[in-house]
Amino acid sequence: MTVHAVELPQLWMPHPLRVNPYLPDLHEESESWAREMGMLEGSEGPSTGDPIWTRSRFHAMTVDQLTAWTLPDASLADLRVNHRFNIWALAWDDYFASAFKQTGDLPGARIFTARLHAFLRPERGARLPEPTNAVERGIADLQQRLFPPRLAHWHIEFNRALAKYIDAGVEELANSLSGRIPHLIDYVPFRRESFAAHTAPYSVELATGARIPEQVRHSRIVRALLDAFMDFMGLANDIASYEREVHEENDVNNLILVVGTSLGINLHAAVPAALHLVNARLRDFERLRQKDLPLLVLRAGLHPEERVELEKWLRGACSFLSGLHSWYTGAPRYVPADASFPE
Repeated sequence: MTVHAVELPQLWMPHPLRVNPYLPDLHEESESWAREMGMLEGSEGPSTGDPIWTRSRFHAMTVDQLTAWTLPDASLADLRVNHRFNIWALAWDDYFASAFKQTGDLPGARIFTARLHAFLRPERGARLPEPTNAVERGIADLQQRLFPPRLAHWHIEFNRALAKYIDAGVEELANSLSGRIPHLIDYVPFRRESFAAHTAPYSVELATGARIPEQVRHSRIVRALLDAFMDFMGLANDIASYEREVHEENDVNNLILVVGTSLGINLHAAVPAALHLVNARLRDFERLRQKDLPLLVLRAGLHPEERVELEKWLRGACSFLSGLHSWYTGAPRYVPADASFPE
């Protein structure tokens, strides 16, 4: 039975899609960086191994729309940086799937991941290895671009999130080779790592120029809000990518399988249960944003300018989730090629 054979509840999204006005600029240059890194078939420049995508497959992913939909307030310069990061994350995902998941090469995956760690050194000016493939070339290039001075505080934290992301790929492969489907309680926090969701607050800061004020950043309420924010990203992606991951890649790391196994229910019941769980995490985010966080702001005595900055960040976070939702439900990466999606 496939997901499409089950009647699904609606994947809830209360926030309207907003589109960055620089989308046309991004569309015009969408493949230039991927081609420069050697990710596309027929790329010119230094040889970095086999390409990851054909040109048609690359454009079918609509990474430019993903970036413009999730970051509607970003400047063109910041949009370009995040666009390249999105391309790299998808390049890592597809390269890892073809090179290691489809072949079952766990030792090779560990070697590949260990090499990537060498590109994530937090020290400025650290000497990086010579890239041997398009994924390494991409992350080496991004390390020179991802940390503008105003976001220097993110340098260590962002690379730590990337390290968790690539390490999670090895753990996912080990699960699939052993046939071990994770338990729901373990899987939800693990999915934040395997989706690189810990990088998303950085993207929102990059786009809005706003930070969560330090006085409340480490509070229980803000941690809970960020967890719900990150959970929607990865868990909703599991719903959208179920067919590709489970049936094409034989992956066991998917919320639908996790819910079915953890609760002891069949697929027909697991699909709507998984969707209800995703919707519940978004409701948690909304409750924390609308009810709990305003009370925390009052208790903390935030200054008016801090409240404005917090609201600006929250608006960016809501747009980020809305953009992901639109991409999951409309991009050809997850739906048939003849489906329509917003321009």
